[in-house]
Parts: sequence; structure tokens; C-alpha cells
Amino acid sequence: MKPSEIFRYYKREDIKREIVRVAKDREVVPLLMTGEFGSRPQAIFFAKDYDEIVKEGVASLHLSIERWENPSLLRSEMKKKELDELRIGWDLLIDVDSKNLEFSRICSQLVIEALELHGIRSISVKFSGRNGFHLAVPYETFPKVIGGREVKNLFPEAPRVIASYLKEMIRKNLAEEILKKFSMDEVVELSGVSREELIDEEIGLNPYKVVDIDPVAISSRHLFRAPFSLHEKTWLVSLPIRKEDLKKFSREDAKVENLEFRAKFLDLEKVRENEAKELFIQAFDWFSRRRIEEEVSRQIGEKFQIPKKAVPKELFPPCIKSILRGLSDGRKRSVFILINFLKLLGYDWDSIEKILKEWNQRNVEPLKERYIETQLRWHKKLKEVYIPPNCDNENYYRSIGVCFPDEICKKIKNPLTYPFKKRKRR
Repeated sequence: MKPSEIFRYYKREDIKREIVRVAKDREVVPLLMTGEFGSRPQAIFFAKDYDEIVKEGVASLHLSIERWENPSLLRSEMKKKELDELRIGWDLLIDVDSKNLEFSRICSQLVIEALELHGIRSISVKFSGRNGFHLAVPYETFPKVIGGREVKNLFPEAPRVIASYLKEMIRKNLAEEILKKFSMDEVVELSGVSREELIDEEIGLNPYKVVDIDPVAISSRHLFRAPFSLHEKTWLVSLPIRKEDLKKFSREDAKVENLEFRAKFLDLEKVRENEAKELFIQAFDWFSRRRIEEEVSRQIGEKFQIPKKAVPKELFPPCIKSILRGLSDGRKRSVFILINFLKLLGYDWDSIEKILKEWNQRNVEPLKERYIETQLRWHKKLKEVYIPPNCDNENYYRSIGVCFPDEICKKIKNPLTYPFKKRKRR
């Protein structure tokens, strides 16, 4: 496009109106026709501010994901506490990108379905201007607090957690949908990725080798392309589209001469309060479980996953069954073993307390109930991950006389993995 054509495009009243609407409370950063970014911070408080930015010779316009009380007060040297005080919110913005638009389309449709499964209807979609789509959920749908922390201050942490959760949630379906539409040879050709790189031994096609889900949340003050901004490499419009039109969207629709206003990006007119609450709860719960699983796997030297339901006692290893029958020695060490074993195998705190108190009565000499209650209170407060000692720890199972290994025991390093090995053999 010629500079004069670009200037005329940005001077259009309909383009100006939509960019100004979404730019409210955001930092605005123009990429100039010289290839350089405009000075920071800039903001649009009034329509005339937009006109002044356009006069600089804008190629494309970019907005902050975060919303600020006063964007013009932003400084590069600001500390997190200062940014938190100035920030009034942020939107969930997911960048789905690939070398091939079809891969991005398939992935975007699945992300939208996943968001809808969590009760979210306020989902915005726009073409990125190249080979992907931007999906957004507005801050007004978020819970105000999650896990005792203000959500407005959980940037960039929260969008990263949510994006990771959604990636894992749709991983299997994404691989299946890609292979429904394309052969493996076509995937290799369209993605430019070798067959060897595409195939994962455990899951088959790794879809994230051909398409990516990016939360666009590298750090505070990170930017996204404004709706209706041009893309400086393709000169296509970053066009908002209705989510139901995603299947039939074509790059032709994003040419300036074909431009139609059919959707608003981050439209706040119909949002419902707490619409995204379930998404936040589920995502942070998943992230917490994954963090524990990774830490446990690292500590025990083999893969571990927290079960969704409490593992039945008949699947417990011989050492744990022996402890639960009652002891004369090693009772305090066994409290530590039992609490962490049961906690990581899906038992809630009420069940753990009940099991411990019943076990204590079977001991040759019961521990004082106060000791058990103190240990339970202490473990409930812990943020660190504690696991039962590994099988080869001489100070525990062998020392207290409860190690009676069977065939399965020879294949494990920690009692935690015994139930899963036993279940597989059934």
C-alpha cells in the first residue's frame, strides 16, 4: 500500500471509532512507516489524540493487554507494586498462530468450544492479519479474587496459566481434527516440520508443532494488534469476525476494499459478571495439580499423576497396608508417610483425619490425639510439596519393619506409584 492510501484508511471515521473505543484505558503504540515504534507511553483520551498519532505516519497500531488508570503515567523503570497500583484490569487475549491459516482456524474453533464449556459467551474473535486469529475474553467477566489474590494483579501469571490449561484441554482433539482434514504428508508439507519432529511416541501427532496458542503475556505492558489495524507485512486488516463466521472466513474478507463491519472486538455491552469464574477456578486447580505432579515426579524419579478420585485401599502397597494394621515402632514417622501418601492419592483432609485416628487406635500404644491434629494442621498450611519417602530410604519402611516387597514393588521407586502399576495388571 502507498503511504497516502494507508493514511486515508486510518482517517476513516468508522475505523477511527472502533480503534478509539477499544483503546480506552490502554497504552497505544504505533508502528510507523519508517519501521520504528512510536514513543512510549502514548494514550487516546479523546478522538483528537488518535488523529495526532495517525499524523506520525502509522503503519499499524498496537494496544496494551492491560488497562490502566492513566496510561500516560507508565514508565519503563516501574516496579511490580507500582504497576499493580496503576493497573485497573487486563483482558485474556489468546494468539492462535501457524504457518497455515487452516491449522489456526481448527485450533481457534476448539479453544472457543473449550471457553464455552466453562460457561463463557463473551468471546471476541479477530483475524491477526497474517496466518492466525486473536481470541479475547474481557476483564469484566473475570472474578475479582482467586486464591485470595486480586485478579487484576495476576498479570502475566494468570493468562499464562489459562493458556497452558486450554492447550492441554484441547491437545488430543486438536491432533484428531488436524488429521481428519489433512494427511500426515500434507501436515508435513504445510507446516514445514519434519515427520520425526511432528510425532510424539506417547501421543502421536504433537499438534503444537504446527500451531501455537500464545497468551501474549510475556511481561507487563505487552501489546496486541488493535482491531482494524493494518498488518504492516500483508496490508490485510486485523478484522473482527463473529465466532460463528470463523469457519467461512477468508483472507479476501480482510482486504481493505472488501471490508465489512460485522462484529465488534471486546464488546462490553452484553458481558455477564463472573462469566469466566469457572475458567479461572479450573485452570488454577489444574496448574496446582500439575506443579505438584511435576515436583513429585522429579523427587521420586518416575512419572506421577494425581488421581481424580481417591485410590481404594485395596490398591495400596504392602508397606502402607502394614502401617495401617497398627505399629509398635515408627508411629510418628508413619504419620508423615500416611498424610502425604493419602493426600497425593486423592483423599480429602476429612478422610485423612478419619483414617489416621482409626489407625492410631490400632497401634500398640496410640499417639496422643493432639499430636495427630497438630501434624494435620501443619500439613494443611504447607505450600511446599512433600512426598512419602522413596522405598530405598533406610530410615523408614525397612527401619520400622513394614517393608514386605511383592513383584510390583520391584518395579517402583516410591509407594505412590504402586496403585497405578497394580491397576494396570488387573
